Amino acid sequence: METLPNTIAPQDLARAAVENFIRDGLVVAPPARPEGILAQTAGAFVTIRTTGGALRGCIGTVSPSRDTIAEEIIQNAISAATRDPRFPPVAPGELSDLTYGVDVLMPPERVSGIEDLDPARYGVIVESLGGRGRGLLLPRIDGIDTPGQQWRAVHQKAGINLGDPVRVERFMVTRFGKD
Repeated sequence: METLPNTIAPQDLARAAVENFIRDGLVVAPPARPEGILAQTAGAFVTIRTTGGALRGCIGTVSPSRDTIAEEIIQNAISAATRDPRFPPVAPGELSDLTYGVDVLMPPERVSGIEDLDPARYGVIVESLGGRGRGLLLPRIDGIDTPGQQWRAVHQKAGINLGDPVRVERFMVTRFGKD
């Protein structure tokens, strides 16, 4: 297993986590003394795509569940590669064809609704007030260019009918390895 530098880029940490886990079944240790953003705590999403741009996995946490973002990235990268229910687990032969992106989430803020959204700037979380569903969309998703498109997509993802009462939150991200 490789020793990770304290200043590794978030997307490179995600790659190392996936490659070590898929090839050897090992969970990499986070950098001994992570620096910069890796030393902070926050929710983080890891997105895996093929070099052709097709989504291959995306898993994350809205709020921190680990002591550092480095630890958050390692766990979410492995989950994105092996536990995203939309895809089979990544196979060793795919590793050279994958790219990694990491979104570190700022704390969500409650908003009134669609009028407070901007898909280029904010991600969105909707939760049914009846407890039937919850969905999250990251900002800057290809093909989602208007608040209306973002609103419909997050409702669909959550399994919530448009017009049903919801709690709405928006959040900003710091993005690594994408765009």
